[in-house]
Order: sequence, then C-alpha cells, then structure tokens
Amino acid sequence: MVRPARSASSPICIPACYGLDLDLRWNVYGPPMDTMWDLVVIGSGGAAMAAGIEARSRGRSVLLVEHGALGGTCLNVGCVPSKNLLAAAGRRHRASVNPFPSTPTNAGGVDLQALMAQKQELIDRLRQAKYTNVADAHGFPIRTGHARFVDEQTLQVGGETVAAAAYVVATGSTAHTADLPGMGTLDPLTSTTAMELPALPASMVVLGGGDVGLEQAQLWAHLGVQVTLVGRLAPRAEPEVADVLRAVFADDGIAVVEERAVEVEQTAAGTVLVRTDRGTEVSGQRLLVATGRHANTDSLGLDAAGVTTNDRGFITVDEHQRTSNPRIYAAGDVSGAPQHVYVAAQTGHVAAAGALGEPGTVDYRGLPAVTFTNPQLASVGLTEAQALAVGHDCDCRVLRAGDIPRALVNRDPHGVLKLVVDARTRKILGVHAALDGAGDVILAATYAVKYGLSVDDVADTWAPYLTMSESLRICAGLFRSDKPTSCCA
Repeated sequence: MVRPARSASSPICIPACYGLDLDLRWNVYGPPMDTMWDLVVIGSGGAAMAAGIEARSRGRSVLLVEHGALGGTCLNVGCVPSKNLLAAAGRRHRASVNPFPSTPTNAGGVDLQALMAQKQELIDRLRQAKYTNVADAHGFPIRTGHARFVDEQTLQVGGETVAAAAYVVATGSTAHTADLPGMGTLDPLTSTTAMELPALPASMVVLGGGDVGLEQAQLWAHLGVQVTLVGRLAPRAEPEVADVLRAVFADDGIAVVEERAVEVEQTAAGTVLVRTDRGTEVSGQRLLVATGRHANTDSLGLDAAGVTTNDRGFITVDEHQRTSNPRIYAAGDVSGAPQHVYVAAQTGHVAAAGALGEPGTVDYRGLPAVTFTNPQLASVGLTEAQALAVGHDCDCRVLRAGDIPRALVNRDPHGVLKLVVDARTRKILGVHAALDGAGDVILAATYAVKYGLSVDDVADTWAPYLTMSESLRICAGLFRSDKPTSCCA
C-alpha cells in the first residue's frame, strides 16, 4: 500500500482506528501535490462517496475531486430537492381535494421563494451531514477543482498533476434538451432549472412522459400551474398502472397529449408553441424538457485516457465497472447504470474494490424503481410482456383500489397492484403498483422477487390490516380464488 506524504506541519487528525495518517484540514487546503494515492475518485455524489468509503474500509488512501457543488446530482438537483418540492406541492393539493367534507380544509396561494429557500436549507444541511461529515469520519479529503486526464495514466486537477495507482470516474449525468426544430430560439426549463424558478408561471408544457416528466408535471400542477404533458405517459409501466395515473392526471387538471413533439417555437404573444407528429398544437408560458439525460464526460479527457464512451457520453464498463483502460473504473449514472442513487452507491463500492484489486459485480436481482407522483408508481422484476418475451408461461392478477381496505378508509378511488407470476412454479416474477405509498409496498416485493418467493409464500405471510402493504398479500391470495374475501379472511 502506498501511503500519502504528510508535511511536518500537518498534525494527525484521524483516530488510529482508521489505519491511515491523514490531515482533515486537507478538505480545506488540499493535499500536498506530491501525494501518491491508492485511488482518486472524480465526483462527490452517491457513487463517489461509496467508492471513497469502500477504499477507506480497506485501509487504502483515497482522494475525491469535485469541480462543482459537493453531493452530486441526487443531493443538489435531483432526488432530494424534487421530492421535497413534490411533498410540499402534494400537501397543498390534498388540502384542495379533501375527500372528507366533514373536516374541511383549504389551499391558499404559494410563496414560491420561501418554498425554494426551505428546499435549499435542506440541501445545505444534508450536504454537511451526509457528505462533508461523512468524508471527515472516514478520513478522505475532497479537493475542489476540475479533473482532466492528459494521458492513460495522468490526471490533472486545476492544471496540477495528481498521481494515483487507479481512478474511479463518478461524474454523474445531466438533463438533456431535445434537439427539436426551434429549440435553439427558446430558453427551455429542465428539471434542474425549473426547481430554481423565482415565480410560478401561469402555464407550462412538459415534454416527456417518463419518470422525471411525470413528477415535474404533477409538481407544478399541484402548485397551481396549468400543465400540459406531451409524450407517452409512463411508457415503461404496466398498462394497468399507467391507466391509474392517466385518471389521476385528468382529475388534477393536467392535459395529456400522448403524441411525439416534432417542433417548438416562440409565439408573438410570448408563449411557447409545441407541435406534435399528429398535428396537435399546445402552448404554455414556459416549456420544461424532460426527455432524457447525457453523461457528464465532455471535458474529462477520456479520449486521451483511452476510455471508451457511447454516443451519449456514457462510459462503457464491464461487469466489474472497469473501463477500456484497466486503471480506470466508472460508477453511477456516468457508467450507464440504472439511474437510481442506490444503484450508484453499489456500483461505487464495486468500482473501488475492483480498482484496488478485488473485482466484484453488482447483483441487480430485485432492483426496485419508484416514481414519486401521487399516487406513487413502483415496480420490481418483470412486466407481463417481458415475462412472456423470455419464455415464461405467465399468470397475472390485478388488485384494484376498491378491494384494498386501506384505500377504502382513505376514500381514495385510485390504485392498482399487479402480480406477474410463473404459472408452473408460482414464483413471483414482477410486482407493479400505482398506490399511495407504493414505494414502501415495493420493498417487500423486492425480497419476494430476489429470493424467488411464490405467491403462496406471500399469501401465507402476515400482513398488518389497514396498511397499504397488505395489498401484496391480498393480491397473492387471488391466485387461489377469485371469490371476494371478508376483510382479513
């Protein structure tokens, strides 16, 4: 193991249990430039932090390099701020559509600047607690500066050389603006820039019906903006799940045009006009584009490093997160992994371990996904179409909100849970839901899919009455009988 050099004036600030003499003041002043690191990680998001923690758990020296805000996409412009704003908007919306007239509620106007300020306060607090403090506790410094490879072995940070035995690239991804005719004349919003708006627009057109487009459409609609969504709604969801969200969006007043946008233009009145492939025209005060993401690799010098990328800049890796340069690994969104922060973290651990000589792989069995609309969309495993495509003799059951006791007591008519099962083995292949709290329900389903449980295993397992998670047990029971049951019977 190569230990980093330490100047005589730098006191040892790490407890001996960490096994390496590092000065925590390097987080502020930067490490000595003659340091030889076991691992240098580019980035500071979920994948990068996991890589740093993994390296330190092995007693190895590691440096993180970040040219922007500490914390990466999830903390700064992704998961945390979007879900925080969605929760706030959801509170307002629920007050305006209260299903219990005997206990009246009301929803007033929105102080958007105050809302954005509390969102930023949360980000700042988590950055300190979950990134700065964590890096300090594990004993790895974070240096500010732009990293760029100048050849297959050499990295420069701010023009100065940083030497390491191996590297992990964990620079994440960024919102992609669709290259449509007329787009260059506009100032479109993305999910990042929309969450910095100083005032609510009167109306908005959202391009894209995937996870980000759905969340952004409902977020702004629940804050009082007139929203039109253009694009296929929830294209990867089961049809029964997507239909629930269509009905909810209709109730929310969100217009959905399930057609492909082909052209945009700025009108003389100052609004944005969107034309579709079927000739439909929709307009709004602002345009928000949610049509995918590109990798943050443009200025890393990956060509000089001999690292291969695809046409959207995502780094090509093998099952060990190793790139075409055996000294360089990649993790998180930038590696083309599923874009969830929990996946980023796991790939970060695997990348760091591989870079330090102990290759491993990520086990993707039972990988869940959640879209934080209201109701939430959640899924794990195969859809019915996917199960049939890979040769399963498929059997499915669908449980509607009217048969879920929790939904009934909530007076919530919208909801569905679908189980996809192998008809021969009765093993659960997939679970898909549109429910209030579907993200929590899907946790139990991930165990069922990963460990090969059958519908009988789930039907015979305790489930607390009047919880939404009970829907999983009830739906499993439908494979035994299609006759109605009495409460828990």
